[in-house]
Amino acid sequence: MTIRTRLLIILPLLVLLMNLVAFFLFQSSNRVQDSYNLTMKRVLLYQNTVSASDQSLKQLYAFLLHPVESMTPREAVPADSTLSGVRTELKANGTIQTGTSILTGFVHLTETLSEQMDQSFHLAVQGNSEQALSRYLAAEKTAGFIRSEAQRLTDTELAFFQPVYENIHRENAKLFGYGIAVFAFGTALTLALASWISRSVTKPVTELMKVASRVSAGELDVTLPENPSNDEIGSLYRSINHMLEELKRSIERDNDLHEKERLVKTLELEALQSQIHPHFLFNTLNVLSKLALLENAEQTSDLIVSLSNLLRYNLQTLDRPVTIRDELRHVQEYIAIQKARFRDRVSFELTVDESMLDRSVPSLLLQPLVENAFTHGIADMVSGAVISIDVRGEGLDLLLTVRDNGKGMSEETRRALLSDAQPSSLSKGASTGIGTRNVFKRLELLYNRNDLVAIESSPGHGTTVRLIIPAAGKDNTDVPNSPSR
Repeated sequence: MTIRTRLLIILPLLVLLMNLVAFFLFQSSNRVQDSYNLTMKRVLLYQNTVSASDQSLKQLYAFLLHPVESMTPREAVPADSTLSGVRTELKANGTIQTGTSILTGFVHLTETLSEQMDQSFHLAVQGNSEQALSRYLAAEKTAGFIRSEAQRLTDTELAFFQPVYENIHRENAKLFGYGIAVFAFGTALTLALASWISRSVTKPVTELMKVASRVSAGELDVTLPENPSNDEIGSLYRSINHMLEELKRSIERDNDLHEKERLVKTLELEALQSQIHPHFLFNTLNVLSKLALLENAEQTSDLIVSLSNLLRYNLQTLDRPVTIRDELRHVQEYIAIQKARFRDRVSFELTVDESMLDRSVPSLLLQPLVENAFTHGIADMVSGAVISIDVRGEGLDLLLTVRDNGKGMSEETRRALLSDAQPSSLSKGASTGIGTRNVFKRLELLYNRNDLVAIESSPGHGTTVRLIIPAAGKDNTDVPNSPSR
């Protein structure tokens, strides 16, 4: 049974039980109130009868002192109407439990009083004052009997209802006891319900919070205890345990994949370290041989030194960061060799913010880009070729830009370089296939960002490659490009 179903059953039952108890107390209170109202109603009827009789006699006496022939009995004695109404009410509601004879006599006394006052009124109107006064005196005696009988009826009522009054007190005491019992029962039931909710809901939730805190702290070797219930909490426990197992397996798969990627990148770096472009090596040796024939050995010696430095840099510095100064020196060695090949067909421009020269960067960032500019940008240009390098700071970051005015590249090639795919327009052996893309991928892996490279190019309008080297800090630190050997 789910928690929702339990609550939907228990809470309405609790409300129904409390309503039944309240209804019982209300009914008991109504019975006590009805008994009290009945007694008071009868006593008030007797008192109203006496009051109406006395008021009628006063009005009749006033008329006898100053009789007016044009007045009617109702005008002379208006209280007689009240007496008549009280008499009717006595007949309808005034029966007492001790018998009807006393009440019947009391009602007859009120009727006799009304007849005597009526006779006295008519005699006074006819001018027979003595007989009218005689009837008035008889009416006074009757009123006295009414007062006496009213007192007698009141005493009888009180005597008869004395046990009722005592019962009312007992009922009130019971109601008070019932109220205390209902309060105690409601409190106990509320505490029991709160304890049940705490045990069945909050305790499992607390366990969930503890496990979640441990997982957020990186402790994945945790498992929730078995919850055999079939409610939402039990289902949640089983789902979270399943989720933790899947999370462990996913992390293991990610670790394996990361290790494979690391090994692949290491092999690519080693391949880059060991590769020497065959066309570049052939052209360099060809230039060296021709220069040896045409010139003295001094220039040939310089080219050989440049080539030696280039190869030494490639073989020795790949496993550690270098400064921008070293990276530019390496590029200049490469350009010196290429200028011997291209001569005046190409010019090289270098713009450097000298405050950036000691910044540490991964090795072999610029040379593959410059080589790409020579090989795929300006190689077919007869004259006017320009390759420029710009090194400057941008905030805390370092911005490296390599630009050429060569033939550019298609959008397919540009996207392929950025997405680490092999463009169909290039041969598999071209330097762009591993050198340039390797630079981009190394930056992404080192700094865990994919927004550090931008390429602007279109056919016939040259190519611009921009690299952003984030500042070293808490989140960006210089790391080796491949494992130390």
